[in-house]
Amino acid sequence: MEQEKRTVVLIGNHHVVIYNFRKELIERLLSENYRVIVLLPYSVEAEKIKALGCEIVDVSVDRRGKNPFRDFKLFSTYRKLLRQIKPNVVLTYTIKPNIYGGLACRSLKIPCFCTVTGIGQGLFNGGFLTEVLFFLYRAATKKARQVFFQNEEDRQLFENRRVAIGKHQLVNGSGVNLEQFSYKEYPKEEPIRLLSLARLARIKGTTELLEAVVRVKKHFPEVEFHLLGFLEDDYKDQLEKMIKEELVCYHGMQEDVIPFLESSHCLIHPSYSEGISNVCLEAAAIGRPIIASDIPGCRECVEDGTTGLLVKMKDADDLAEKIEKFLLLSYNERKHMGELGRKKVEQEFSREKVVDAYLKEIRKIDLREKR
Repeated sequence: MEQEKRTVVLIGNHHVVIYNFRKELIERLLSENYRVIVLLPYSVEAEKIKALGCEIVDVSVDRRGKNPFRDFKLFSTYRKLLRQIKPNVVLTYTIKPNIYGGLACRSLKIPCFCTVTGIGQGLFNGGFLTEVLFFLYRAATKKARQVFFQNEEDRQLFENRRVAIGKHQLVNGSGVNLEQFSYKEYPKEEPIRLLSLARLARIKGTTELLEAVVRVKKHFPEVEFHLLGFLEDDYKDQLEKMIKEELVCYHGMQEDVIPFLESSHCLIHPSYSEGISNVCLEAAAIGRPIIASDIPGCRECVEDGTTGLLVKMKDADDLAEKIEKFLLLSYNERKHMGELGRKKVEQEFSREKVVDAYLKEIRKIDLREKR
């Protein structure tokens, strides 16, 4: 008689969170004969997750909403689905799945692993909302088996807030697929192309980036700035104006970012908050230098002066100065930075190591239940 498959549920707030960063984990689980079910907002792109061999359940998540009634509905939906599915273990990613998925697991006594992929704007801004979110995190993770963090500063922040004490584990971000993001020869063509690959939002440093672009273009008019990512309304008018003035090229949302990384000479990432910056890891894997904020989640990816340059957070002047410093480097110096970045990623940030960390914890649950 065939043994019943053990079931793992993954909960996320967007298909990118699951497919781009957890695809290899899903593939490993399926290869070891687990049944894998993913709860996330459905989109056409989510079909790629289904094509891996797992099941998809459409659960709408208002990622930035603060409506408590909608959030309670989300908790109720997770609880109803998990009660029906009866999974052996649940993995949650990002704030609302961590909190409301975690609370649902706690209420149903289902083993749960939460992953803090970054503190997010709600925890970053401070004030009443921050206090509420930490209160909810404490409740959601009280019975969690493990809470994974992607940098030490975030872990320390949660420890100081008395969240899931004794259950913390550090992993090197989501890791990077070194075969998919293989080394690409450093481009020789001029002009130099600088790339920003992030949501155009305040927390991603868009204000400082656009200010720095204006300043740099005055001294280096031939340099091209290419922007990819979802455009928030706050920057729509400003961006349209800069496009007309030929200060930037905006490419919108792109599913395949590798061609853009390959043709670029450097990644610019002046973010305010990261777990471990996936885009920094991907750029480094391809062999591109990085100019990024000197913050947790970026500084782990960049060795200042060696694989790239670190800049002061929220400082457009420093960002412009560091971009100009990079532009004054020789071709060989820029290329060598990228080569060293690739070596760093190979040594420290293989996605295979991250997948192994999750599977190790999942297998512990299997062993407990067999006893």
